[in-house]
Amino acid sequence: MSERRVVVTGYGVQSCVGCDVPSFWDALVNGRCGLGPVTFFDASAFRTRIAGEIPDFDPTKYMSPKEAKRVDRFCQLAIAATDEAMKTAGLPADLRDGTAVDPARVGVLVSSGIGGLQTLMDQIRVLGDRGCSRVSPLLIPMMISDIASGNISIRCGAGGPNLGIVTACSTGTHSIGESMWMIKRGDADMMIAGGAEASVTEIGLAGFSSMKAMSMRNDDPLHASRPFDRDRDGFVLSEGAGVLILEELEHAKKRGVKILAELVGYGATGDAYHITSPAPDGSGAARAMKMAMAHAGLRPEDISYINAHGTSTSLNDKFETLAIKAAFGEAAKRVAVSSTKGTTGHALGAAGGLESVACIKAIETGIVPPTINYETPDPECDLDVTPNTAREMPVEIALNSNLGFGGHNGVLIFRKFRG
Repeated sequence: MSERRVVVTGYGVQSCVGCDVPSFWDALVNGRCGLGPVTFFDASAFRTRIAGEIPDFDPTKYMSPKEAKRVDRFCQLAIAATDEAMKTAGLPADLRDGTAVDPARVGVLVSSGIGGLQTLMDQIRVLGDRGCSRVSPLLIPMMISDIASGNISIRCGAGGPNLGIVTACSTGTHSIGESMWMIKRGDADMMIAGGAEASVTEIGLAGFSSMKAMSMRNDDPLHASRPFDRDRDGFVLSEGAGVLILEELEHAKKRGVKILAELVGYGATGDAYHITSPAPDGSGAARAMKMAMAHAGLRPEDISYINAHGTSTSLNDKFETLAIKAAFGEAAKRVAVSSTKGTTGHALGAAGGLESVACIKAIETGIVPPTINYETPDPECDLDVTPNTAREMPVEIALNSNLGFGGHNGVLIFRKFRG
């Protein structure tokens, strides 16, 4: 199994800072924040009234108007990101055309941390206003988190492993990591993998507001998400999708496609501590980092860059700092770290997909994107967080870390492809 190497041959994104990889990466590198006042609904009565929306997203660019009405927004975003990823990988939109790959050997694992919140809200209103007989028969298949994988599989003709993993904010990371193992053990030659989320809804914003987990810098949204800064006061909710095409190395070589990076490590652990707070000593996340490095045969000093979960919440950033120190030892003082959530906000289940793309672009370009809005150092977050300005440096190996409610920890390691 270990002889089957897994490479990345395609990527696609939908985000509040760009709806393709080039514009997304340009925003990250230049610290161009995509957060602003909520416009999707009247948020004037909410404790937090800012978010990362994709205001100009048009699903009919990717599907017919009829099809668009039959899928929730999170699934629309997943399909749009998949379309870009497939094009980047030199694949047709429909694998059943017989020109590219065996569709039975292509799987899909693209999921969501929360699923179709807007669809659920809309149909609860229908239930209350018009009665149970008027609830849409599409409610369940539009709402469930696995349906992104189902729709992508149907759309692309991908007949390999098809499932959804739900681990809150680490959903995208676990989806990519588990897809790696499916290829390594021979269940598929290619996987479409990542995460999508569209939770900027009334119930989504209300739920997180009630938890007091979000920033209240409503009058200054561009500076509201400030990972690792001493004056951080919570995350900023956003939407988006990040999808990778993973492929077995020899399969990719046979197709003659450009290889963007190699996926060499994956770690998944549980804190076994609390439903929303990370373990105070960072031990669960540290074990996931060590597991990923062990699978990859790497030492801490081999890692060039860490894209941290870095949510801009008091607990996450402090405990994640401890996790990096526990996993990396002395190397923690030297590794470049950043959180791109200052720019994008927190896209929940899509974060792992989006931030994996950021890691791959860092490897491709030799640029570490900055942690923006870093103004006041926090002695409890004393890593090299690449403050405010991108850094040009060789990035051979990048580690992506995402942590989710329920104590879910996911870590991926990408390496520059060397043949």
